[in-house]
Amino acid sequence: MPAIKVRTDMMDSKPYAPGLTIEEIKEKYDLDTVIKLASNENPLGASPMAQKAINRHAPSVFRYPHNGNPRLNKAIAKRTGVSEEQIISGNGSDEILDLLVRIKANPGQDEVLTYESCFSMYRLMSRLCAVNFRQVPRAEGHRQPLKALAEAVSEKTAIVFMTSPDNPTGLAVTVDEVRELASAIPEQTLLVIDEAYIEFARPAEKYDMRGLLNEFPNMVLTRTFSKAYGLAGLRIGYGIMSPQLVGYINSARAPFTVNLLAEEAAIAVLKDEAFFNTTMDVVLRGRELYTEEIRAMGCEVLESQANFIMFKPTRDAMEVFEDLLKRGIIVRPLKSFGLGEYIRVNMGTDSENKTFLKTLKEIL
Repeated sequence: MPAIKVRTDMMDSKPYAPGLTIEEIKEKYDLDTVIKLASNENPLGASPMAQKAINRHAPSVFRYPHNGNPRLNKAIAKRTGVSEEQIISGNGSDEILDLLVRIKANPGQDEVLTYESCFSMYRLMSRLCAVNFRQVPRAEGHRQPLKALAEAVSEKTAIVFMTSPDNPTGLAVTVDEVRELASAIPEQTLLVIDEAYIEFARPAEKYDMRGLLNEFPNMVLTRTFSKAYGLAGLRIGYGIMSPQLVGYINSARAPFTVNLLAEEAAIAVLKDEAFFNTTMDVVLRGRELYTEEIRAMGCEVLESQANFIMFKPTRDAMEVFEDLLKRGIIVRPLKSFGLGEYIRVNMGTDSENKTFLKTLKEIL
């Protein structure tokens, strides 16, 4: 049978590599209990109000959802304090990021610009759209290289991607730093800030970019319900941007990309203040504990503003990762990010955090 031909540039494309699942580790190491701290998921699980909404609306799944999700957009707008015309919801924030590349960058002509060791989806989306993908080195201490990004922008740069708080470092950039970057970027180049972890940044006002949207119509913020809101499995996210950009995306996208249950769960979780506040309490306490305890073990720990930390263990990172796996704890080694000396670990429940720290100390 003859081989099926696809685009030449797609033949050596590598798929996204997610973290290991609990089921995979249980089977591999014959374990009864596994603690997963690798995918930056919510340690409390899903909101009770979201679960009730899913159960309540399950009988309606034979119906199509309302295209464009106006009820959800209205709820997001109310929560974020922006106009409904600036909101677009999607099948995870990944869909919004993908659509921005599709509507903005000309295949074979334009480029997407970001920095090294960043979220791999930016490269994948660019390659899928046949758009050149370019990265600049990180700044000292693994920080986001804002000055280098500004200097690297050319007339071919359609989009500059930046993550804050960053994945995998957890480092965040301030409003003043982003204002300086945005001022240096041409109006026709989009500055897209991926804010998947923004709810965990403290003090919030230091890192809240919403006030910059009126100053810079070419700025886009993307956010998700996967982390702080505990809906990773439902794939639901959104973007905040100019109404003009929202219109372009809505004109080009496929219909019904946000499923009915995801929409209802997202609307419900936005009202669940108790769940959100408890999540913040557990994560922020855990972050402080991780930073203090892991540093006391002699490891380098970056100052995170996310629901995870990145650290450099005193032993080989892959060996530590494997030793933790054998004891039923999944963390994320960062070799795939180009940071092979480091490990990323998200906060769990109080008991999970205690078990992880005790086990890590024994291993080190």
